[in-house]
Amino acid sequence: MQFYQDRWNEKNLKELGLNERQIKAVMYMKERGKITNKEYQGLCNASERTTSRDLSHLVSAEIFEQIGMTGKGTEYILRQYKGDKDAKQLIKNLKTTKSNSHDNNIPPKHN
Repeated sequence: MQFYQDRWNEKNLKELGLNERQIKAVMYMKERGKITNKEYQGLCNASERTTSRDLSHLVSAEIFEQIGMTGKGTEYILRQYKGDKDAKQLIKNLKTTKSNSHDNNIPPKHN
């Protein structure tokens, strides 16, 4: 029998450099399967601007997938990975995202 460690545990998320709000969003999503910006605002008692920035960062870091276009009805789910190769790519993407932003909470702009 093989046991697999949960990739999205709090320790791993902290090592990836996520802030407390973002970790809360991942834990919430693990329980509920999805999250909206409105739910995230209520969960963290944060402004729409802050939660939008956090969610954008989680999507650019390839931790979340965005379902739907921007605006009402947009939901976010945890991105699924297969194997260690994808996990290594996730860490590489997160490091690139961080180095391209002036502030760890602000995702890089995409044209």
